[in-house]
Amino acid sequence: MNCAISGEVPVEPVVSKKSGLLYEKRLIETHISDFGKCPVTGEPHTIDDIVAVKTGKIVKPKPLHTASIPGLLGTFQTEWDGLMLSNFSLEQQLHTARQELSHALYQHDAACRVIARLKKERDEARQLLAEGERQLPAAPEVASENATLSNGKRAADGGEQGPDAKKMQWNPVKTLPDLSGTGRATCVKFGPDAKYVAVGSMDRNLRIFGLPSNDGTEDSAQDS
Repeated sequence: MNCAISGEVPVEPVVSKKSGLLYEKRLIETHISDFGKCPVTGEPHTIDDIVAVKTGKIVKPKPLHTASIPGLLGTFQTEWDGLMLSNFSLEQQLHTARQELSHALYQHDAACRVIARLKKERDEARQLLAEGERQLPAAPEVASENATLSNGKRAADGGEQGPDAKKMQWNPVKTLPDLSGTGRATCVKFGPDAKYVAVGSMDRNLRIFGLPSNDGTEDSAQDS
């Protein structure tokens, strides 16, 4: 009979009063002291619930696979295979850990580079801002000097300066009607008698407008 825990022939067999199962004495005592129940049925057990079984002294036979050299070689081969599998698993875990460490170091290096670049840009921006603040009070003076003409006069708003640095005025001759509905004008052509004007717009239409006469009247517009 075999132990219900180890599956081997017990050296000191004991039997449970509640379940009637056979155990190795040291194994069942350790399990009861740790968990306080039967390892198979899960019922509460104490040391008093097990009874020792008296058997004759017998010599435990050696397993057949260790009784010969081929059996020993097979055992060694099995152990070696298990060792190789464990070593392979450890190598895979080591390779994964190296990849994760390399990725973490790369991210750390990239973050340091970005931080250094941002600090450099911040310092440059602060330097440019400081230089701009130092040059800002001088800007009105420069604008005032540029606005002053060579003969000591100042240009008026809306005027233009001629070659002699004097003010030049534009006098309107004719005023066209409202062209807001024509879109952006691309070309303008006056008629021979200066009474009509042709306006080409972005919508590929040619519109002819009558210019206002001296008495304030104007002709109607035509689209073509």
